[in-house]
Amino acid sequence: MRQEQESLIAGHEALARFLAQHAGAKAADIVEARPLSGGAIQENWRLDVKFSGGPWDGTVKLVLRSDAPSQVSVSLSRAQEYALLCAAEKAGVAVPEPLWLCQDPEIIGRSFYVMRFIPGVALGPKVVKDKNLGGDREALVERLGRELARIHTIRPPRADLDFLTPPDGNPALAAVAKLRGYLDELGEPRPALEWGLRWAEMHAPEAGEVVLVHQDFRTGNLLLNERGLAAILDWEFCDWGDPMSDIGWFCARCWRFSRPDLEAGGLGSRERFYKGYESEAGRTVDHQAVAFW
Repeated sequence: MRQEQESLIAGHEALARFLAQHAGAKAADIVEARPLSGGAIQENWRLDVKFSGGPWDGTVKLVLRSDAPSQVSVSLSRAQEYALLCAAEKAGVAVPEPLWLCQDPEIIGRSFYVMRFIPGVALGPKVVKDKNLGGDREALVERLGRELARIHTIRPPRADLDFLTPPDGNPALAAVAKLRGYLDELGEPRPALEWGLRWAEMHAPEAGEVVLVHQDFRTGNLLLNERGLAAILDWEFCDWGDPMSDIGWFCARCWRFSRPDLEAGGLGSRERFYKGYESEAGRTVDHQAVAFW
C-alpha cells in the first residue's frame, strides 16, 4: 500500500494537470490524496483539490477510482464501470456523480475515473448496527426498492453499454451454464456444487424480461448517512439479466449480518422493500423467482 501511495503522489503533477484541464480551471493543486477504506477489488482515493479559476474555483472533494494491483477476471474495466455509472445517473439512480474518465497510463500508471466525493458509511456490519445511519429504516428499504427499480429501467440494446452481452435464452439457465463452466475449469470433482447446479437447472424460473442487473446490490455497497441513502456503489459486476436476481441477492441471509430477522439486507422488512420496488417498477415481484435466485 505504501508503494501505491508513493506511486500516486509521484503522479500528482500529471494528475493535477489532468484535473485542471477537465475542470476548465487555470490550475489545480492536489492538497491531499489518501486511500479510502473499503473497495476490496478496486482502489478508491479521496482527493482534496484546490482549483484556480473556472467553474470549479475553490477546494473540491473528489474520489479517484482505479484498478488495484490484484484483478478479478469477472470485474469490468474502469472505462466500462464509468459508462455504467453514467447510464445509472441518467436513469435517476442515486450514484456519485461521474466526472471524468482517463485511460492514459502516463497519468498514474493505469486507467481511472473521477467522481464527486459523497460522505457516508457503507461497511455492512456497521450500518446494520448503527441506528444513527440510514434514517428511518423502513423508509430506507422502501427507497432502496425504488432505486433498484430505476436500475432495471435500463434495458438492452444500449450503444453506450455494448460491452455487455445479453444472455442467450433463459438468464437463469445461462447463469447455471456459466457456473458449471467455472467448475469444469477446476478439473476436480465438486459433487455438492454439481448437485446444486443441477437442482437450479431443473427449477429455473421461466425467462422474462432482460434488464441491467447490478449483481452486487447489497448492504456493504450502499452508502448511508444520517438521513438515509447517499449513493449506490461498486458497479463493476453489472450485466444483462433477470431483475429478480438482484432482489434475491439483496435479501439473501448472508447480507443481513447481525440482523437475520430483517430480510431486506438486515435493514428492514422485505415487504417495504418490495413495496418500493413495485411502486417504481410497475411490475410485481415474483416471489418464487426471488427465492430461486
